[in-house]
Amino acid sequence: MATLELFNVSKAFGKKRVLHEVSLSISTGDILGLYGRNGCGKSTLLKILFGTMKADSVSLKINNQIITPIKARTSCKVAYIPQHPILPLSQRVRDIIPMYFSDEKSQDAIFYDPFIASFTFKKASDLSLGERRYFEVVLLGHAHHDFLVLDEPFSMVDPLQKDRLKTFILSLKEKKGILITDHYYNDVLDIATHNLVMNNGALISINSQADLVA
Repeated sequence: MATLELFNVSKAFGKKRVLHEVSLSISTGDILGLYGRNGCGKSTLLKILFGTMKADSVSLKINNQIITPIKARTSCKVAYIPQHPILPLSQRVRDIIPMYFSDEKSQDAIFYDPFIASFTFKKASDLSLGERRYFEVVLLGHAHHDFLVLDEPFSMVDPLQKDRLKTFILSLKEKKGILITDHYYNDVLDIATHNLVMNNGALISINSQADLVA
């Protein structure tokens, strides 16, 4: 079982403090839901964890070993799907898959996904926002990272494929720890094993939609 522990994350933009000594932990089998209003610092926290934004302070341990977020990213411990597109837009879906996976088994798992199979000949630029988001999650979900961080994975995905995506994410927790934030909070609550809401730069544990409303 892999473990990730993020400690004492603080971040300010000028005089505005967005994160104040935030800490969280994820292990294999966890799906951690992260909630909060626009601008409260959710995406900032994810970018700091992935090492693409510098924190004022941050400590990270993976499997009880101190590691920098940048090292965790470059050593393929943590995969991250941000809100903005990550696919090479000029490439066809069928040509993107081998860019990520060299082995046939991994490629086939994505090629033969019932939804992705319907648009493998399209360029990424021609995919709808929902198709693109679904493809990104399945693509990175099959990668061999211990932890997967998802920012708005359900955005623009139609209800039928959203259910398929939830089933896929649930299947990943057997071998990964997963952190999700999404404004479609009911979808996250459906699959999360633990839930945190960000309020005034701190994280508060919740157990239900009623707790989230409160």
